[in-house]
Amino acid sequence: MVRVLPEGRLAYGMQLPVQAQSGVFAEGWEAGAGPGELVAVARAADAYGFAYVACCEHVAIPRRLAGAMGTVWYDPVATLAHLAAVTERVRLLSHVAVVGLRHPLLSAKQFATLDRLSGGRLIIGVGAGHVQEEFEALGVDFARRGAVLDETVDALKAALGPEEFVAFAGERFAFSDLGQAPRPVQTPRPPVWVGGSSPAAVRRAAERGDGWLPQGDRRPQLREKIGVLKGLREAAGVVEPAEIGAIAEPLYVGAPGWDVGRRTLSGAPERIAASLREYREMGVDQIQVRFRCRGPEELTDQMAAFGTEVAPLLGE
Repeated sequence: MVRVLPEGRLAYGMQLPVQAQSGVFAEGWEAGAGPGELVAVARAADAYGFAYVACCEHVAIPRRLAGAMGTVWYDPVATLAHLAAVTERVRLLSHVAVVGLRHPLLSAKQFATLDRLSGGRLIIGVGAGHVQEEFEALGVDFARRGAVLDETVDALKAALGPEEFVAFAGERFAFSDLGQAPRPVQTPRPPVWVGGSSPAAVRRAAERGDGWLPQGDRRPQLREKIGVLKGLREAAGVVEPAEIGAIAEPLYVGAPGWDVGRRTLSGAPERIAASLREYREMGVDQIQVRFRCRGPEELTDQMAAFGTEVAPLLGE
């Protein structure tokens, strides 16, 4: 198992704006934004102590879902590689890559290259996927996507390990005596965090993941699922603890002066930090934060306020 977060304190990261424009969470200004805004946000994350920036994946959105999901979904490897060149410290997370859509050797080549280009800052977040038409278009069995993901994770971990020539034999994938270089910078390999909150995803994270990325569970449900994950991990004989994440409520540091929504946690830094510390108390290692904002400048201002005023209070 591979750990990357500092122990003993609550880390924080964020899903990047612009790169995923679902109507469920995207702010209105993102539709007119592009690479410049992405770079500005990534640089702000680098400057203000964010553990990672994240990019999600969808290959193609069917017309029936386009109204809710939109069709703007940047490719995570290409996007994170671009941002690797304009940042120095912040880690680069695929949250999540639907790795079952492609052969694990192809994914391993992309991920190893990204880890090399970024100086060892990659975190591989993986998920099963949920859009049936994507799988059908690419010739992948949607009904068996969970089993495919399990084997793909195993194959990826083998292919990204310390050996240049690796062997793997599974039900769907088998390879040996095939060398891949460049190798990842991180040893023994880049970490793999498993996304999702279904029973299958929690089991997968417990048995195969270096970390877990829940999908928006409210606090009571999250506490319960963390207990389940730890029990499953112990039963599987995995000694090392998983790095557990959570998606926090939307945030606004200070008095917003505009309608930020009923669920948004806003106000003084002390109030926000006190609420977020509850995540640490239930066993969470990192929170993914999202800020309500009306434009990219307000977003980077919020990130600065969080990093300088709220983050120092998270360890109290």
